[in-house]
Amino acid sequence: MSAPAAGHAQAAPVELLPILVLLGAAVLAVPLFKRLGLGSVTGYLAAGMIVGPFGLQVIADPQAILHVAELGVVMFLFVIGLEMRPSRLWTMRGEIFGLGFAQVAGASALLTAFGMVLGFPFAQSFVGGTGFVLTSTAIVMQMLEERRVRGLPRGRRTIAILLLEDLAIVPLLAAVALLAPDTERIAGRERIEALGIGAASIAGLVLAGRYLLDPLFRMLGQARAREVMTAAALLVVLGAAYAMQLGGMSMAMGAFLAGVLLSESTFRHQLEADIEPFRGILLGLFFLGVGMALDLGVIVSGWQQVALAVAGYMLLKMAVIYGVARMFDLDNREAVGRAVLMAQGGEFAFVLYAAATAAGILDARQNAILTTAVIVSMILTPFLIMLYDAFMPKWAPSTASVTPPSDLSANVLLIGFGRFGQIASQPLLENGYSLSIIETSTQAIFDLEPLGFKVHYGDGTRLDILQAAGAMEARLIVVAIDDRQACLRIVEIARAEFPHTPVLARAFDREHALELIRLGVDWQVRETFESALTLAGKALELLEPDARVRDAVMDAVRRRDAERLAIQVTEGLYAAPGLIRNNAQGRER
Repeated sequence: MSAPAAGHAQAAPVELLPILVLLGAAVLAVPLFKRLGLGSVTGYLAAGMIVGPFGLQVIADPQAILHVAELGVVMFLFVIGLEMRPSRLWTMRGEIFGLGFAQVAGASALLTAFGMVLGFPFAQSFVGGTGFVLTSTAIVMQMLEERRVRGLPRGRRTIAILLLEDLAIVPLLAAVALLAPDTERIAGRERIEALGIGAASIAGLVLAGRYLLDPLFRMLGQARAREVMTAAALLVVLGAAYAMQLGGMSMAMGAFLAGVLLSESTFRHQLEADIEPFRGILLGLFFLGVGMALDLGVIVSGWQQVALAVAGYMLLKMAVIYGVARMFDLDNREAVGRAVLMAQGGEFAFVLYAAATAAGILDARQNAILTTAVIVSMILTPFLIMLYDAFMPKWAPSTASVTPPSDLSANVLLIGFGRFGQIASQPLLENGYSLSIIETSTQAIFDLEPLGFKVHYGDGTRLDILQAAGAMEARLIVVAIDDRQACLRIVEIARAEFPHTPVLARAFDREHALELIRLGVDWQVRETFESALTLAGKALELLEPDARVRDAVMDAVRRRDAERLAIQVTEGLYAAPGLIRNNAQGRER
């Protein structure tokens, strides 16, 4: 082989070791921190600190990574914009722009004042305080999911505040640009020109989103080329970000506006799915970069400032959150719980502090101290929640305005009035039978009052409640609750105390149905059985034109299921597998 031609430099090989170490650190740290209850964001930050120039020094220039990783923030804001559908915002307008605005405005004012009391200029105090006001969406949403309160009223109110905070990042980034020291030297005419260019950029982006984006994606969708749709999604996000950058505004604002403009598009879910992998990787890389950029020497030398910032910001923010919650007539437990849950700073603080540092409002040392304060607050949050759970009285539904059952009498006693019980009640009421209804959810009782239902508060697992609800006189007892253990307990009591009254029960699954049968329930139905068979019947109707064949098939399925259930009562859950059809039996048509 001949030697390389003179004058042609040999391409330098790609250094894979730093990339492998970076990925390995994230893969190890993130699951570990999530298992410890500290969240994935904290894991990324810790991994970045370990491999960065102030740790193992595997990566010497974290700023180079941050410049690329900022695209993750851009894509994150695009996804946030996709969620900000105008119709959704309008539905939640009271909670978002009432409760949310009160909390954000109050906390911003108090935290900014705290910085000024400590002797910092307004611009630095404003950026430091407002950055800490923006709560960690990742941490709060994870906690709401784990506690299964996301869909409850208190969960929805917390989400509304998070939505307002997500919206607030856009004007805050614009405020950073206006507060930058260089803007003081800009002549009035130049400032007007800059504002005009920015407004023109926004108007152009709005027009393009209104008249070009949806037709573009419709045309690309007809081409049925998935990779082109992904490329187009990236083009829209990065193009909108670049347009805003040319107009003298932040890339994040452009991506956010593009997301809002596409939020009502029929291609919204496709866009979100296409962007998600890039967003997740680049956002994780951004947090890694933030961790690597932390100057541990500055932090060690300024630990008193970090401690003061953490204590001051968290306590003041908690005070505002509690006060606003009480001002909006929320109970003490919810107010304290939200104050603890939302006391920390969030991911957007890193974005705001980085932008403020680039604009000259913060220096590197102040950025490091404020960023560290946010990270420490994130780490402290799970421990605060543990203390809240340990010392706060357990939540119990308010029963002040609900009535317990007393000497009720009706044809049917219905226990549980959720989505299952409400549907089950309609044929009985339509036929003229009277119902006594008991339910343990006070929220469900309040929600059903406007519809004319009289629902009593009572726990069906207690014999005295069943007696007060009229179980002795009822011709029928229907157990429609979604708690499998409580359902078993009610059936057991009813069979022992009211042996001559038929008991019908809602079963969670097949195993639960077998337990109910063994307790002597007169009839049970798995909660998804009939709806699944209805769907399958519709599928057969579309595939099989002969109605007689369809009816015979459905009858056969019901018969085999009943036979199998009867065998399983005595032989166990895994008995009679031959009565199940599976997709390996070669019955294709």
